[in-house]
Amino acid sequence: MRILGIDYGDARVGIAITDELNITAQGLETIHHNGNDKIVLKRLEELLSIYEISTFVVGMPLNMNGTSGERVEVTKKFIHKLKCKFNNINIETIDERLTTVAAHKTMNFLNVNNKQKKNIVDTISAVYILEMYINKQSH
Repeated sequence: MRILGIDYGDARVGIAITDELNITAQGLETIHHNGNDKIVLKRLEELLSIYEISTFVVGMPLNMNGTSGERVEVTKKFIHKLKCKFNNINIETIDERLTTVAAHKTMNFLNVNNKQKKNIVDTISAVYILEMYINKQSH
């Protein structure tokens, strides 16, 4: 059973998935939804029909000082929708502070052009979210 990492945003959702042994995380895709969670839920349903997934790990966008802001509340509402639709899937959260910064650093290091960055930053952030979760589980 694999684990799916989710970087939830207002317009785009980055998706990453573990290998079958849950050792590594690979970027899967970015879902462009422009605020319509039904698009995201439908795509997750399609992914569940392709992969055996036991757990969703959703990045929790805490403020740098660790407090909850508006983004956390929006993400919690999305998690509630996940729980309602996928009640057989374990849903975990992980502090995602600095994942987007790390994703941008990675893309700069790889000389990704600005047009491509917008399409892959969320997927790379989802990979970082999933890697943090895997590392936390192995300790």
